[in-house]
Amino acid sequence: MHATIWHNPACGTSRKTLEILQETAGVDLTVIDYLKHPPTREKLVQLHRDAGLSHRHGMRTTNSPAAELVADLALKDADEATILDAMMAHPILIQRPLVETDKGVRLCRPPETVHEIL
Repeated sequence: MHATIWHNPACGTSRKTLEILQETAGVDLTVIDYLKHPPTREKLVQLHRDAGLSHRHGMRTTNSPAAELVADLALKDADEATILDAMMAHPILIQRPLVETDKGVRLCRPPETVHEIL
């Protein structure tokens, strides 16, 4: 099975999810540091749709600098298109880790959520 993780190595939740994927037999893994290589707009729309998330629910809102950006860009009450635009301009706003397999997409918070699509 192939799995792709949109990963932030500085995030403990993302590191734990990556560890689960690496320890699961039969997983062919692609790791994308999404801060260096963010998904395209179309890909992010597809990931959120397939995970059953609105862009609002797929937006990181806590901890600096994400929390500061949410406030600075007035995203708290923004519409979905504005939130998506902000995520494209500032990938740190994308909540992580997102994992995609042929069984679906999950925002793996908590990390054990990844088992649903393995």
